[in-house]
Amino acid sequence: MKTVRDFNFENKRVLVRCDFNVPLGSQGEILDDFRVSQTIPTINYLLKNGVKVILMSHLDDPKGQIVDNLRLNPVQKRLTEYLDLSVLKARDCIGSEIENLVANMEPVEIILLENLRFHKGEEENDDNFARELAKLGDIYLNDAFGACHRAHASIVGVPKYLPSGAGFLLQKEIETLQNLIERPKKPMIAIIGGKKVETKAKLIDKISDVADFIIVGGLIKKEIEEKGISFKYPSKIIGPLDNLGALDISQKTIMFFKEKIMTAKTIFWNGPLGRIEEPEFSKGTSEIAKAIIESKAFSIAGGGETVEFINKLSLALKFNHLSTGGGAMLSFLSGEKLPGLEALE
Repeated sequence: MKTVRDFNFENKRVLVRCDFNVPLGSQGEILDDFRVSQTIPTINYLLKNGVKVILMSHLDDPKGQIVDNLRLNPVQKRLTEYLDLSVLKARDCIGSEIENLVANMEPVEIILLENLRFHKGEEENDDNFARELAKLGDIYLNDAFGACHRAHASIVGVPKYLPSGAGFLLQKEIETLQNLIERPKKPMIAIIGGKKVETKAKLIDKISDVADFIIVGGLIKKEIEEKGISFKYPSKIIGPLDNLGALDISQKTIMFFKEKIMTAKTIFWNGPLGRIEEPEFSKGTSEIAKAIIESKAFSIAGGGETVEFINKLSLALKFNHLSTGGGAMLSFLSGEKLPGLEALE
């Protein structure tokens, strides 16, 4: 797979697939801009190389319709703040008007295309839609790890028509998660929270090949027991000491989990251990987050809820790696092939 450093960008238009699928508040404000900030190194590198930069992303799920409050205007504003540079937002992502806009670009200019999912062709991986997007660039870079598990037009269609590679963020995600699965420092502990064991069962099984222990939240443990789900290494799976259906883990369980965490050299964390959207039930997850930092282990966390919570605690910089992927990260660590990565190979 080629990466951003493998191209000659002189006088080129570079089409960058980003993941700007950020959570928005009731006034259309960005609640967490982590995914925007993580793509800035790739954009800055392109600008330093005199590139005409065309950025594209989806936002939420407008189901192929134009939804005004899902336009990328808040992302345009945030990019302008990060880059200290004017970012022009297009009114659409394909069509003659957009082609003319791109044709008149100067080096070191940036255009942000409108929400790709305003067109049904994006999620349907329509070849005509992919070709229309590909017309806008000379080179394609994928920096949207969080969308790489989707076989959508901007992820797998466009690379068929342009020289393609990975941006810095995508490259970093792959290398970090690959190292986690193949050569972690031991002992390694995985912490798997949230709910719906069926979305996590494959990950638990795969990561148990390398992890010494897997700490699971109460709801996951409860489902495992109720549904009689079996795993390769059941003795490695540790759950709360009491009340599996509780909205937060008890102090007794916090202390028990902390003891295990303090022995680790590598920690992977995905999913909260309580109903963190309600402050009174966020204590357990908060204590575990702080324990991960105190352990001095190499720490990786991922999943939208988890990363948002870490950012709220102002602990983001204390983790070695925060993944921008939710479903993509789970699929990758579960050993599944990601369409977005296969398209670049």
